[in-house]
Amino acid sequence: MNKVGSIEVITGPMFAGKTEELIRRVKRLEYAHKNVVLFKPQIDDRYEKSYIVSHNQKKALCVSLKTSQEMLNYVNEETDAVVIDEFQFLDEDAVDIAVYFKRKGKRVIVSGLDRDFRGEPFNNMPNIFAYADTILKLTAICVCCGNDATCTQRIINGRPANYNDPQILVGASETYEARCAACHTVVGKKYKYE
Repeated sequence: MNKVGSIEVITGPMFAGKTEELIRRVKRLEYAHKNVVLFKPQIDDRYEKSYIVSHNQKKALCVSLKTSQEMLNYVNEETDAVVIDEFQFLDEDAVDIAVYFKRKGKRVIVSGLDRDFRGEPFNNMPNIFAYADTILKLTAICVCCGNDATCTQRIINGRPANYNDPQILVGASETYEARCAACHTVVGKKYKYE
């Protein structure tokens, strides 16, 4: 009988608990004696190189990737689950590789930001959503008003970032805040309907 694979996506803004939820699922798989391989992109060096680490310091040992194709070297017939944190930072092959693992009967669990600091879809995330069997969209708490936060606010020198700033700037609470849509600000962003 063929094993049926799946793709699960955990998404939302920064400080919503995405990595914590990812680690929770990993612990359940390990408790069930499943063979799990964890990955994160090398660019995510905020805490530790060889660990997926949540903002509240929960962590799990992982392989740090330069390219998504490196995952193919670590996943084999005995692998039950493939877990990938910070999926938005991986290259365009990441989606095809996740789908390949699903077709091979693997449980693929992915976490990543759905939108960048500009409030726009983040790299390959919309594509993995299209292939996902389940999507869990988490919210944080807006630091300005206390409502549910769905946006990631980048702060530069105490002020909201400019739309033309680079899309990727790895950081944590020193650079980013969770905000609701009403409190989220991007200097210089042009909206189609205003």
